[in-house]
Amino acid sequence: MFGRRRWLWGSLLSVAVLLAGAGGWVVYQNEYDLTEERVTVTGGRQPLQGVLARPTGGHGPYGLVVFVHGDGPVDATHDTFYRPLWEAMAKAGYATLSWDKPGVNNAPGDWLDQSMQDRVDETLAAIRWAKAQPGIDPNRIGLWGASQAGWVMPKAARQSPDVRFVISVGTAVNWLQQGRYNLLAELGERHASPAETAAAVARSDRNLAALRAGSTFEEYRAAGGDVDGLTPERWAFNKRNHLSDATEDLAALRVPVQLVLGGRDVNVDIDDTEAAYRRLVTTQGLLHVLRFPDSTHNMVPKEVEDSELRSTFLAVAAPRSLFTPGYLDGMRDFLSSLDPASPDHPKG
Repeated sequence: MFGRRRWLWGSLLSVAVLLAGAGGWVVYQNEYDLTEERVTVTGGRQPLQGVLARPTGGHGPYGLVVFVHGDGPVDATHDTFYRPLWEAMAKAGYATLSWDKPGVNNAPGDWLDQSMQDRVDETLAAIRWAKAQPGIDPNRIGLWGASQAGWVMPKAARQSPDVRFVISVGTAVNWLQQGRYNLLAELGERHASPAETAAAVARSDRNLAALRAGSTFEEYRAAGGDVDGLTPERWAFNKRNHLSDATEDLAALRVPVQLVLGGRDVNVDIDDTEAAYRRLVTTQGLLHVLRFPDSTHNMVPKEVEDSELRSTFLAVAAPRSLFTPGYLDGMRDFLSSLDPASPDHPKG
């Protein structure tokens, strides 16, 4: 009996040690080589609740990457999803600035009340604010953005000489083409029948016809339109922005652009996007394209994104490993290539 009890206590102790070790590992994996500061960005339509993250090494002034969110109610850290990106950029000597979208985390305003130009104005106001901050080099400020940001960043770069580079992740060129591609790609992924596909396309066409006609949400619903998943606010947002197209703004770009694409992206036709960027960004040496064949729209391996258990585990226990291998390094290398002679450019 005594021997069995001693074995039991020994086993329990071993489990406790393993759990403590695992907890310590999780804490370690969620610590980043950054100095974060909560800030209030002023000078735009409304104050923005932001996070300014600086590298912990070096002496500054640092370049700055301003984050432009994709669609949805995103907070400043994107539920901590951004922090590995911030750290990768810090290794290249760059600070980062991001903010809660209007209306998120009780921030003033409502992101659904914005046009793409409103988002541009917000971004440029943030740049003007950042230029006055200590330790920030006003001549090395650029943009990172994903998905919907593809209709914001080229326009911002066209409207302001303060934008010195753009990192564009999983972006489309034309809103309507992107929406139709996404619809068909998702139907294809779940092996929808021809009848189901035809019905979905017909619903989409009816939706687009109502948007083009300027119908209100109430008019669309009263006419029998499919409002599943829609709110009046979202309808107004779509009506305001559904004609967005980045073609003219891309053609006007005169700054370095890194285009990052995932081969398993069902949101965006990456072949169409790459072809458009190569056709429109014609100045020699400006466009840099990174393609990751097994990456999704979120720059996560397809097999990881498809497993809720695996993706949740990595997000908690090893967040840097959640991303497609090479993605974080690719952004760091691009930023380092912009100013390799900078005194804050990391060595080794």
